[in-house]
Parts: sequence; structure tokens; C-alpha cells
Amino acid sequence: QVQLVESGGGLVQPGGSLRLSCAASGSIFRLNAMGWYRQAPGKERELVAHITSGGSTNYADSVKGRCTISSDNAKNTVFLQMNSLKPEDTARYYCYADLSRDRFGPRNVHWGQGTQVTVSS
Repeated sequence: QVQLVESGGGLVQPGGSLRLSCAASGSIFRLNAMGWYRQAPGKERELVAHITSGGSTNYADSVKGRCTISSDNAKNTVFLQMNSLKPEDTARYYCYADLSRDRFGPRNVHWGQGTQVTVSS
């Protein structure tokens, strides 16, 4: 069993900052990558940021220059620092982890329950 627990969401004014965290725990042999998606009401889920175990990152164009993804591999934790937040960043943010549970097992993606980010004055 693998669990992903997110934290750090909340209500923030435009121009403000938030830092999201996500910790993966349970039966994990190899953590290949982690990242964040988001979904706003009435919209499709979109990738926000992704980081591999080697530290390679990629971002949605809409957050480049405003968000930074980082990880603590020893703690199976990923962070998303979000600055200069805009109302259009309002969404539920979901953490995911691409991992293998044992040496010969398949890679699977596991998801957290999500954390709400609301940007409003």
C-alpha cells in the first residue's frame, strides 16, 4: 500500500505565495518521479510541474517563472513553491508519484487526495 499525503493549500490573496508538500509512504522500492496536477471546476486536469528522481523538472507554461518544484528523495517528499499567485491558479492540486513497489514490479502512478488552493481578494 502506498499513501500520498498533501498539505499546504489554502486561501491566499492575488500576488501571494503558498508552498505545497506531498509525502509518499508505504511500500516503495523506487520512486521515479513526482509532481503536481491541478483541476479547476469545469476544466480538465492539467500538469503543473514534474520532477524526476534525478532532479530534472518541467513546468506548465502558465506557471513558469512563478512556481518551483523540488524534492527530498530521502523523505519521498515533493514540494511546490508557488509565488505571484493569480485567481486563475485557483484549483484543487493533486500530487502524484511514479514508483515501483518492488525490484521486479511494474511502475505505477499513485495519487493523493488533493489540496485546495484558492486565490482571491
